[in-house]
Parts: sequence; C-alpha cells; structure tokens
Amino acid sequence: MRKELDNNVSISACPHDCPSTCALEITHDEKNIYKVKGASKNTYTSGVICAKVSRYSERTHHPDRLKKPLMRTGKKGSNDFKEIEWEQALDIVAENFISTAQKHGTESIWPYFYAGPMGLVQRDGINRLRHAMKYSGQHSTICSTITASGFRAGVGTLKGPDPREMALADVILVWGCNPASTQVNVMKHIQKARKDRNAKLIVVDPYKTRSAKVADFHYPIKPGTDGALACSIMHILFRDNYADKKYMDKYTDDPKGLEEHVKKYTPEWGSKITGLSLREIEEFAKIFGTTKRLYSRMGYGFTRQRNGASAMHAAVSLSAVCGKWQYEGGGAFYNNGDIYNIDKTLIEGLDLIDPNIRILDQSRIGSILTGDKNALMGGGNVHSLIIQNTNPLVVAPESLLVREGFSREDLFVCVHEQFMTETAKYADIVLPATTFVEHDDLYIAGGHQHITFGPKLIEPIGESRSNHKVLLELSKKLGAEHKGFNMTEREIIDETLKSSNHGSLVDLEKNGWKDVQPDFNTSHFINGFGHKDKKFHFKPDWSEVGPDYHNMPEYPDYMNTTENTSKDFPFKLVTAPAHNYLNSSFTETSSSQKSEVKPKAKIHSNDIKKLGLQEDDLVVLGNNRGKVIINVEEFNGMQEGVIIVEGIWPNEAFVGKNGINTLVGSDPVPPNGGAAFHDTAVWIKSHSKN
Repeated sequence: MRKELDNNVSISACPHDCPSTCALEITHDEKNIYKVKGASKNTYTSGVICAKVSRYSERTHHPDRLKKPLMRTGKKGSNDFKEIEWEQALDIVAENFISTAQKHGTESIWPYFYAGPMGLVQRDGINRLRHAMKYSGQHSTICSTITASGFRAGVGTLKGPDPREMALADVILVWGCNPASTQVNVMKHIQKARKDRNAKLIVVDPYKTRSAKVADFHYPIKPGTDGALACSIMHILFRDNYADKKYMDKYTDDPKGLEEHVKKYTPEWGSKITGLSLREIEEFAKIFGTTKRLYSRMGYGFTRQRNGASAMHAAVSLSAVCGKWQYEGGGAFYNNGDIYNIDKTLIEGLDLIDPNIRILDQSRIGSILTGDKNALMGGGNVHSLIIQNTNPLVVAPESLLVREGFSREDLFVCVHEQFMTETAKYADIVLPATTFVEHDDLYIAGGHQHITFGPKLIEPIGESRSNHKVLLELSKKLGAEHKGFNMTEREIIDETLKSSNHGSLVDLEKNGWKDVQPDFNTSHFINGFGHKDKKFHFKPDWSEVGPDYHNMPEYPDYMNTTENTSKDFPFKLVTAPAHNYLNSSFTETSSSQKSEVKPKAKIHSNDIKKLGLQEDDLVVLGNNRGKVIINVEEFNGMQEGVIIVEGIWPNEAFVGKNGINTLVGSDPVPPNGGAAFHDTAVWIKSHSKN
C-alpha cells in the first residue's frame, strides 16, 4: 500500500439506501481506495459516518466481487455458472427481451430495481429503458411509501426544519428510527444539543435500540400502536392547555374538530393499547407540551406497519397542535425530498411515459411472479426480468413465494450485481457491476439538504460495468431511442443540474456539494404548509395521497389494522435494521459478519421462561407464510410478547435456509401501498420439539 500522502483525497457520497447519504472523503490512487471518512467540511455529515461505510475498501476490493459476465449452466439457485464474454451476455439478454415482447407483449418484461446505489443516474436510469420500450412500470413501495403518505397527508410536502437545527433544540424526539445504527449524523447533532444546551433525548421505539439506550426517556410501546400514543398525547395537550390555539387557528384546517375528536382518547385508553403506564404517557405529554424548541425526527419505522400512514399523520400532528414549527430548533422532520426539484426527464426518460402501461407493485414480486391476477393488474404474466440494485429473494416479503416465482423455468432473469447474491444465483445471466467509486453519479439526500457529486475514483474491478453503461449497450441492441442513451454519465449529470437550476457539474465538482436548504420561513412553514390552502391538515383528503383511501380515518387516529396476535400466533415480530448491515448489503464483508455473528431472536426473559427455553436455544418462528429456524437471545428491552430480529441476513445464514422475510406479508398498506415488515404475528416452538 502506498503512503497516504502519496494518494488523492476526493469528495464523494455514500451510495447506500440511507437518508443520511453522507458526504465522504476518500483516500485513493488509480486502482485502490484506502481510507473512507466523513467529510469534515460538510455541515451535516460533520466528519461522522457509520462503521460499515468507513470500511468500504473491504467491500470494493472483496475477493468475491463479480468480475466477468456469467451464464447459468445448472438448475436455478444452484450457483452453477460459466464465464462468457460481455457481448455474448448482452446479446442473450437482448434476444430474449425481443422474443418475449413479440410473443407476450412488451409488458411481459419488468425492469426491477431499487436503492442499491442511491445516485440518480445509476439508480433511476433503468426507467429510461422501461419507458422507451414500454416495459411494465414499477410502483416502488418497499421502503418509504407508507411513511411519506402519512407525512404528506398532514404537511402537504416532504420537507421541514433544517436537520442541523437538532443541535439548537432543547428536546429531540426520535420516533420510528434508530439513528445510532442507521443515521449516525443525527446522533452527532443530538450530542451537540445535549452538550451545549443540556437537551434531552426522547425515543419512541418498541425495543431498547442503541439510540434508546442513550436516551433520557425511552417509551417502549407495543409494535404498531404509535397512533394510539399520539392520540392520547393530543388529548392531554388539549386537556392541560398546552395546545397553541392561536397557531392552530392560523395554520391548521380544523383544530376545533380535532379537539373534539381526541376527547375520547384518554391516557387510560392509550395505556391499554400501547402497554405504557399512565405515568409514562402523562410524562411524555408534559415534556412535549412545555418545550418550545422540540425537534421531532420522524423515522422510517412508521412505514413498516399496516397502519403506518395514519400513525405518521397522528404523530406529526402533535407538532401542529403545539405550534412547534414557529421556533428554531422546533417542528417535525421526516424527509427533505421535495426541496431539490431535480428535473429527471433526461435520467428517467419521463418524456416517453405511456400512461396506459401497467404499473406493478415492487413489494408484491412474489405474487406477481407466481401469477396472481390481482398483483398482475389483470394482465399477463411477467416472463423476463432485468434486476439492478436490489436482492428481492432476500429483502422482499413472502420469501418462499418469491423463491417459487424465480424458480419458474419459463422466467428469464438478468441480474446486474456486485456479488453473487441469492437473487443472482437464480439468474440466467449475471453481469458484474461497479461500486460507487468506479463510476460517476449525482446524489441527493432525504435526511439533509445537500446535492453531492460522486466521481469515478478508481478503474472498475475486473470487467465490471456501471448501470448506465449496461443500459446504453442494451438500448442499442433493443432499438431503444432517447437522448440519454447517447450521453455519458457526466453529460447527463451536467444537463440535469442545469435544467434543475442548480448550476453546472463544473460548479458542483469544484465545491463537492451544494446546500439547498430553504430559508427559515419556508422550511418552518411560516409561509404556509404544502397544501393548496397553505394549512396543516388535521382532516386530510386521503384520496390525494393514494387510491386505497376509503377506510382511512377522518382525523388523526389509531387504526387497528395491524396483524394482531391471537391464540395461534401469540407473538409480534419486528424485523429491525442491524447495526453492521444495511438491508442485505455488507452481509458479505467479514468485519460486518464478525460483528453481527449470527441471526438471533431477541425474546423477553419471562417469555423464554414460559416457553421452557434457554439462551441460544434453536427455535422455530412460524405463521401461515412459512417457518424460520433461529437462535434465542434473552433481551428485556421491550414488552413481553414481542420478538426482535435485527438485520436482513442472507437466507443461507439460517438453519433451514429460510430468511426472516419468509414470515412477512406483502399485502399492500393503505392508502398507497407498501409492505409492513415490522407487523407480523408468529408462534414460537422449540426446534428440538418441532
């Protein structure tokens, strides 16, 4: 290894599926990356990144990286492949797509992707091919659809107070996320507030996460009862005159209707549903009601439950009841997605969209590939897939159904990947993909306010090619026509920035990033909220949010629509993020594997005793969707009857080879779809007795 002083240090951005999209300083030469650190001059990242990304050289230079195109020679899933040349691989894919379209129609081909790289060109460019060829569309529901629906219902837009204002708050409320593991920059700004202002940290989470362990107050509610807690808090805010009626009269749509509505949601009612004590609910409400500078950091946890949209709406309504947005360091924040105004016409080929083409739900891939007519929108079967940036055999719900679908002999699958994932093992053609340091891309962040350029820093490993390059080469073979197919990544980035009024690539590259945080009055909604009437909506029009709106509540409420426990399924399973994994990424790196060790089910000691189990015993978790074999970990940081399994481990990491998403349902969550990964009822049995 060359001395660090002899190497370059370049600015980039973390490409993985995380709201922080951290600005990075990467030490590298032409062939290798060495140190990866948080960019110290970026005012949000502030030099802090998670441990897994700091070890990124381990991932980039991993010996198991795919380096040449492969063609399947054995049964699907067998991992029997042979190396072939790029031209041959692309010819096979193109010939299959052409013949499939001729035989079954263009909608029988489904480009499938998600957020493996979060850069706009490499992630979203697949849509340009989709629209040019009239392939089936994709409703991207697997991550944030539910949460965004609830936030938009109230606020009317995805933006909010500057996330850096957490450092100016007197109380930070973290609800629905675990930033100590998943958004470490949040903790950096919280720590500053605690140091400078003696600020308090409140965490609402079903179990004692790393964030909850360092909180001043942790409220471990029963999974899926967030809406009930929010409604009880609102009851107290009105009851004890903490509500800011002057603010509500000016900035909200129906404060009197809301006050009348929440009269029935007493702390006693909330206690029975959430499992929290009356003291805890009253305590939480008093802190919320008496603190002006209270910053609510709303997380993606809301998007993992069947009542998540209504729960998010109820929780964010608290800030409107007390007028928190009036104050610096106050208000509610979820995502800044709407501040960037990126014109993605060139990237995605939006000028080619045919509104008559069906749009398939990403989360329902198992049902789609097994011929469910409802999931197929009444149309024909999917016969061909090209997959970039995701690993559905592990991360999608109803894993057994997904595996059944991918096992179809009449299904052609091309996977463009960095590693031989389980999804890649079921492919007919596997193409080696670059990592983010091997191509150019443009990044925006949900969790902060910066546009960042990520340049190509090293030459591609082996024969790996970027998503963009593969799509360009396929477009020529398929006859897909669009301006974007004749441009380099840098040219697309430059034109996109210019058409979005964000200057040029030269400007962005010179500075590394661009801060586009709106001014105080805009981000705190002093100039009005995102709805046409400029009001926060306690009484939202859910039909504006999604098509499945008919049973959504009139006001903030608790929807008892979760997968409830029963005699047959007495435990509630939450599949939370792991500290050292990010979805199914980093599960291949030895440092992350050593830190996580193996899949474990966190179970309360009283439940362990009742079940006659001991620490590290093998148990079977099951429901009507399947069974998962896993080791027990005694853990008392949640209520009884709750099971926590952290991380999306590879299926092969489990005894029996069935991963945790075997147990998770794919039924769409109202009003706009989405999968409820933390909303699963299961039974537990000893593996030795099963």
